[in-house]
Amino acid sequence: MTGDDTAPDGIARAREEPYDRGVTLPSSTISAAELTVWRTLLRAQVQISRRIQADLLADHDLALASYDVLMHLGEAPDGRLRMNDLADRVLLSRSGLTRLVDRLQREGLVCRASCDSDARGLFAVLTPAGRARLAAATPTYQRGVREYVLSRLDEEDLRQFGHILDKLADDPVVAAPVL
Repeated sequence: MTGDDTAPDGIARAREEPYDRGVTLPSSTISAAELTVWRTLLRAQVQISRRIQADLLADHDLALASYDVLMHLGEAPDGRLRMNDLADRVLLSRSGLTRLVDRLQREGLVCRASCDSDARGLFAVLTPAGRARLAAATPTYQRGVREYVLSRLDEEDLRQFGHILDKLADDPVVAAPVL
């Protein structure tokens, strides 16, 4: 598409260029069955996340995104991660992470520390109160994962599901053996 035309409503519209029929592209058509699988994946992810979030909020007044940040910090050496690294690990934009860390800092669960090697870099650091809140919330989180996901899969389902997710993930994780 090149150029633009102005429609009677005053809104610029892109002009369509003729399709180059000499170029063969992979089919972008999604079958009804494929679309159903995609929508089911999205629906399952949202439903599971909502259920776990509801449990965390009810039992610990902690949103799932907050738990996720605390969990990643808890797993990091010295309970600290550079803000950029933390943003890469959680499903938030950089600005969304900044706002969330601001809230967690106001609650005393994390603090920020400057980076000695990069004056512009900041670390998010788990505080003792954050570590205690994480420890209290982890059983609720794990119970939700077990109840809403793992209990619904047998060993073979879990193996296949892990294999499928590895195919879809940008950074496949070596699956732990099923117990």
